[in-house]
Amino acid sequence: MEQLALSVRIRKFLEWPFWLSPLWALLCVILYFVAGIGAAVAAGICLVVYLAAAIFLYRMQRPRIAGELLDFATSYGQVQNRVLREFVLPYALLDLNGNVLWMNDELLGITGREHGYHRSITAIFPEITKDQLPGKDPQTECTVPYKDKVYQAAMQKIVMEELMPDANAVPDDYSAIALYLFDETELTRLGEEAEANRLVFGLLCLDNYDEVVEKGDDLQKSLLLALIERKINRYFSDVDGFVRKTDNYNYFFLIRKKSFDELERERFKILEDVKAVNVGNESAMTISVGIGFGADSYLENAEAAHRAIELALGRGGDQVVIREGYNTRYFGGKTETMEKYTRVKARVKAQALKEIVSSKDAVLVMGHKIPDADVLGAAVGIYRCAKSIDKPAHIVMDSPPEAIRVMVESFTKSSEYGDDMFISGRTAREMVGDNVVVVVVDTNKPDYTECEDLLRRTNSVVVLDHHRQGREIIENAVLSYIEPYASSASEMVAEVVQYFDDKLRLRPREADALYGGIMVDTSNFLTRTGVRTFEAAAYLRRSGADVTRIRKMFRDSMDDVRAKAAGIAGAEIFDDSFAISVCESEGLRSPTVVAAQTANELLSIVGVKASFVLTDYNNMIYISARAIDEVNVQLIMERLGGGGHLNIAGAQLPDTTVEEAIRLLKDTLRVMREEGDI
Repeated sequence: MEQLALSVRIRKFLEWPFWLSPLWALLCVILYFVAGIGAAVAAGICLVVYLAAAIFLYRMQRPRIAGELLDFATSYGQVQNRVLREFVLPYALLDLNGNVLWMNDELLGITGREHGYHRSITAIFPEITKDQLPGKDPQTECTVPYKDKVYQAAMQKIVMEELMPDANAVPDDYSAIALYLFDETELTRLGEEAEANRLVFGLLCLDNYDEVVEKGDDLQKSLLLALIERKINRYFSDVDGFVRKTDNYNYFFLIRKKSFDELERERFKILEDVKAVNVGNESAMTISVGIGFGADSYLENAEAAHRAIELALGRGGDQVVIREGYNTRYFGGKTETMEKYTRVKARVKAQALKEIVSSKDAVLVMGHKIPDADVLGAAVGIYRCAKSIDKPAHIVMDSPPEAIRVMVESFTKSSEYGDDMFISGRTAREMVGDNVVVVVVDTNKPDYTECEDLLRRTNSVVVLDHHRQGREIIENAVLSYIEPYASSASEMVAEVVQYFDDKLRLRPREADALYGGIMVDTSNFLTRTGVRTFEAAAYLRRSGADVTRIRKMFRDSMDDVRAKAAGIAGAEIFDDSFAISVCESEGLRSPTVVAAQTANELLSIVGVKASFVLTDYNNMIYISARAIDEVNVQLIMERLGGGGHLNIAGAQLPDTTVEEAIRLLKDTLRVMREEGDI
């Protein structure tokens, strides 16, 4: 089209003398009337001479001008073609399907192809797929590695009629794609080098420093700490890292990102190296490591490292927690948490809880969804703490499950307790405010709580839990007391009760609830029990807890017994180590409780290292996981979005069938075995 317009403009330029002829004729007429016939005749003669000269020059010069224009156009096309062919940037024309129409010499040299190559560009650069080609977006880009180079491929949609000499022969919708390759190898190398040299901030803590060093003599203690410090310093110096000790059991370190990647590939063997140090000490020293990176500033990375070390300690220690932006990864944590014999922390937390409750108008206590005996026991303990200092208290529980209904009714039917001891979530939402403290027991995940809205409607939240922390935690709690070594939340609350107020006295029914919570979570004191567990049980017995009365409240129905028997009989032994079974929920009062009991029973089978029992309840697949000591079921359940302890854990899978959940569980077990996490 542009060439046709240019031809018309040139022709008009050559014909301009003829367009002046009418003006000459008009001038002759004007002279005739103004100056007479003589002037008109003279002008007419001049007009004839002008026209003769114009015609002569037009006929003589037109072929020459056309020839010169043709020579120019020919040489221009050759220059343009040569420029494109010898263009320093690799360049190609593709059709809309990605097939090569033409490549310049630079691209031919890079790819080793010859003129006339018309196959798909994907055969040369697999990264340039059809989805990467320009479509609705006329310009697209993608990174293309080729041999030892890295290119940025820029593609632009062009209209072919602009390139064709005969515009009328080209369909209006005929288009092509221009491909340019920009060599970004050096830029990519510099970017990778900068990323590899980026500093990663980390904190290291000796978990059980006090417990280990207090049991040995001074010489043994000094030797142990010297050997551990030497291992830590050598571990980081071997990867060109900087490490400094800040106090007896805390270190901070800086390492390059490439060194961090190397340590991660080795799965942070420092965890095992430190535990292997033994100079006659009874207990092995364990460490926790928190690492933060991926933020825009060193200050944010340092804050991420602090949160990571707190999370590692909250999960029981002996592990590495990595916070990369919003992502969190875990390594280690395969050993059981060491029980702490001192009660100093319990006393401090009890006094802090008393100060918080004393400053508020009311107390709301809630646990996790589908509350169990541990939730009830811990909630009743906090209820009694608030009542002992004359503060209104309420337990948020929409509908108590059958497993604890008898115990709940023992409170609701007693004249010693008001009708508002247990309230619904709806009522709690109307009561909650900034001057009301919400105490969460037996969970530290916000979406697991009985009424998550309460956490957002108050600025005073207290958390008491014995489960290891995961990625999702209740943020901004004014008081957080999380002890993974504890057997149950009821055990923790039983200790808090003893230090909360000197005048506080538990009533027998309240002692029953706390004792029952400990008994259920420890499978009748068979699992996860320590010295402090029995001390708490002894205190509750002195407060009036009656074991016979508690056992009557937790007796199973015949349907529950049949369901457990069916679950055990139908168990599948997967990979010679894991018992997987399904507990039918139909007709059961508390399917999740029966599933947990079935999982406990499956551990009695010889060769079973861990058991997993699934139940479909309320459009949710619940998994109860149990182990003795060889497998960390918490790590397995975390892969499925759950959590718990090393030997007691669980997960909830929404929008999933039982068959899909079993398949997902088996795939997770296979992957974790291949990665060495099992």
